[in-house]
Amino acid sequence: MNSFFSFLVQDEILPTFVPDSVQKAKFAETVDKIMHLDLEKFFTDLLSQATWILIKLAIALVIYFVGRWVMRRIVRLLDLAFEKRKVDLSLRSFARNTVQAVFIIVLLMIVVQTLGVNVTSLIAIFSAATLAIGMALSGTAQNFAGGIMILVMKPYRVGDFISAQGQSGTVREIKLFSTVITTTDNRTIYIPNNSIATAIVDNYSTAELRRVDWTVGISYGDDVDAIRAAILAQLAADARVLQEPAAVVWVSELADSAVTLTVRAWVKNADYWNVFFEHNEKFYKQLPEKGAHFPFPQMDVHVKQD
Repeated sequence: MNSFFSFLVQDEILPTFVPDSVQKAKFAETVDKIMHLDLEKFFTDLLSQATWILIKLAIALVIYFVGRWVMRRIVRLLDLAFEKRKVDLSLRSFARNTVQAVFIIVLLMIVVQTLGVNVTSLIAIFSAATLAIGMALSGTAQNFAGGIMILVMKPYRVGDFISAQGQSGTVREIKLFSTVITTTDNRTIYIPNNSIATAIVDNYSTAELRRVDWTVGISYGDDVDAIRAAILAQLAADARVLQEPAAVVWVSELADSAVTLTVRAWVKNADYWNVFFEHNEKFYKQLPEKGAHFPFPQMDVHVKQD
């Protein structure tokens, strides 16, 4: 081995790999250290370092899993406290997501510090990265602010049926950055909080009662009074239709091909759609028995012969 390293440092071979005298001297110094290396001490130190790294890794894993367990317990206690104090479901969901996000960040910082990484430098890097990402994802920050506005202003809550941004459905969850709604055909839609916080929102669940409107067209010459009485009798027989405010039937328009009747009745919010669809069908089936004729658009063409 000595003859091999001596051969390497000769002028015939070394200039091929080392371009100047300084690098040649360093290379020779490195070769000398390798030649006089205490292999037993080297492997002992290596084993010691590897053992310490494994110990730190095990401690970090224990901290991580214990921290996750503690986080779940805190979130569960938070849910129990919210439920005991009857806190709004929307605020529960938002607070739960926020606590989980903050706790995970803190837990990861502790784990990284346990592994021996300089957390101060990491925080500085993270802050710079957050600033850059925040500038690139300004919309995300706006969505977070929109979520806070929704919780403060409360235009809707979890469980409300709303219509916004061209979508209609029941609010299932208010997340940090979006509102989750479930449509009547069981589709899940995520609406960014910023857009929905600044949009027009139709909330169908805030009032206890809701008015049902029908439009019924009958032919000219039909007995309006008899048809009105039949419609009112049909609505009065339905226990879901409220007696006060009372149902009404008005002639709302004298159209080209029909006399238009507007029917209005009040029901509880939860009964709206069932009452609307069921009586639509009943009008179609039962009103002809009372003398109603449902017209359809038609055109009379008169031909004159000279």
